[in-house]
Amino acid sequence: MAKDAVFCSFCGRHASQVKKLISSPGGDAGICVDCLKICQGMIQPPNAGIHSVSSEVAPKETKEQPKLKILSPQSINSVLDAYIIGQEQAKKTLSVAVYNHYKRLVCQKGIEHFECEPGLNLTSQLPDDLSEVEIEKSNVLFIGPTGSGKTLLARTLARVLNVPFAIADATTLTEAGYVGEDVE
Repeated sequence: MAKDAVFCSFCGRHASQVKKLISSPGGDAGICVDCLKICQGMIQPPNAGIHSVSSEVAPKETKEQPKLKILSPQSINSVLDAYIIGQEQAKKTLSVAVYNHYKRLVCQKGIEHFECEPGLNLTSQLPDDLSEVEIEKSNVLFIGPTGSGKTLLARTLARVLNVPFAIADATTLTEAGYVGEDVE
């Protein structure tokens, strides 16, 4: 008799770290509810009327001007948790930085075509006497050894937010390039 899966086969989290873990008929594989919602979003049509993680991952198809989907830092972090194991501080920092970036765009540029998650209201968060305050732009710089997950974090975030992602080889700009390799 096969024993039930104790890890999610998709994200690798232990059964004790997830709300529910569904085991395969053979018991050798499992999927957590978070990963199941993400998979549901990949196969479900965009306007099916069911609100789940799929609305955060898949863009909505409309004929009018596309709306900018603004997620809360908690939502961004939970989606990153589904794809990335560990790196908790980096995921938290990145989630807040992305939220603040979109908040800055909405406040500064006066973007009208955006939709927020329920409970978020970016346009009414500042009192009238602070409406002229300019939110300063901030940057995020990932530093770490090869294989620490810098590219995975950026690529996953780009996929979640439905924004372009480009990778450029910078070894010609440095003397050493990757760890242990010589450019020349």
